[in-house]
Amino acid sequence: MFGLEGQGNWADFRGSNTSLFFTTPTITPLLTTPAFTNQSRMDAFGLLTGQVGYAWNNVLLYFKGGAAVTGNTYDRFVVPTGALFSSASDTRWGGTAGVGVEWGFAPNWSLAFEYDHLFMGNRNITFTTTTTPAVLFTTTDRIRQDIDLATVRINYRWGGPVIGKY
Repeated sequence: MFGLEGQGNWADFRGSNTSLFFTTPTITPLLTTPAFTNQSRMDAFGLLTGQVGYAWNNVLLYFKGGAAVTGNTYDRFVVPTGALFSSASDTRWGGTAGVGVEWGFAPNWSLAFEYDHLFMGNRNITFTTTTTPAVLFTTTDRIRQDIDLATVRINYRWGGPVIGKY
């Protein structure tokens, strides 16, 4: 069994960490506190994949691979105040590979489980400060992005006769 699939998704996947590089002194000179919190957010992603699989009775096992795209936003906040210090965004293209199984449990109805890994690679991202002058506070960071997606879905096929048992 062969197939093509296009998929587009809005997302709100978030992550954050505290910068260990930029620090500010505390009352004790030997202790420091982190100066920035880095936050990343994936706003949307899409997949364009080819699939190949094997169906027996009412079960389909398939493998897929193809292109992936993500829309991302990156922000840095000052720890003591929570004020936005710098921001950047990008659209990133990469590849994807996945595997899934789908089970037809009633006419036109199926239940599927799928795992996909998105290989988005490394990218240099330039951050521009929200304060003035921007030239003094522009930095470039190398950001690596890999994404693991696990999906569970119930499908209903509209119209037309069901061909075969699947």
